[in-house]
Amino acid sequence: MTLDNRRILLVEDDELFRLGLQVRLQQDTNIAVLAEASDGETAIALAKLQTFDLVLLDIGLPGLGGMETCRQLKQNHPNLPILVLTSRNERTLISRLVTAGAQGYCMKGVAAETLILAMRSVIAGASWWDATATAEIQHTFQNHSPELTEDPSSEIKVNTLTRREKEILMLMSEHKTNQEIADLLYISSGTVRVHIHTILHKLEVADRKQAIAIATQNHLLP
Repeated sequence: MTLDNRRILLVEDDELFRLGLQVRLQQDTNIAVLAEASDGETAIALAKLQTFDLVLLDIGLPGLGGMETCRQLKQNHPNLPILVLTSRNERTLISRLVTAGAQGYCMKGVAAETLILAMRSVIAGASWWDATATAEIQHTFQNHSPELTEDPSSEIKVNTLTRREKEILMLMSEHKTNQEIADLLYISSGTVRVHIHTILHKLEVADRKQAIAIATQNHLLP
């Protein structure tokens, strides 16, 4: 997948960073629309006026803030992919990003080729988490193994899953291995592992069996 003819909303308060990123992206791609917003309120308003394929969202925004902007964008547009741009990758940030509905993040200053790959992946329905994020997600479930109970908020949790995550959850329910899922979806087994970690995190469960049970309870799976 390329970024050609894709509509991107860049939400960043640093004007020089916005300009530099815009120039670089338009050098390497043929983006149809690269709209800009310097704060969350403007981004939310723009997203209501036109359809975007991806939001590139700075987490350190003034006013409403990047995290709340992400949450509101996902609340208003559940299927809108959001890739966070950040200068921080603390473990405490990662779980908050997942909860807010982000599909991943890229560190500011990353190579343009890497950012473009991340954007393509998120638009395609994948998540984009680096080694720090993956380790934190793994750590969370190694140290928290709650018993599956009836949870009135489980429907909300299921609705936070992306199209790709639901697709992978369906294949998980068919007892496919990570490699079999990767082969079927034409992605790497490492990407499948990250997707599964994200699914478990969003559903707040410890293993595949519990994730499948919640999905079945909420009629996501037959």
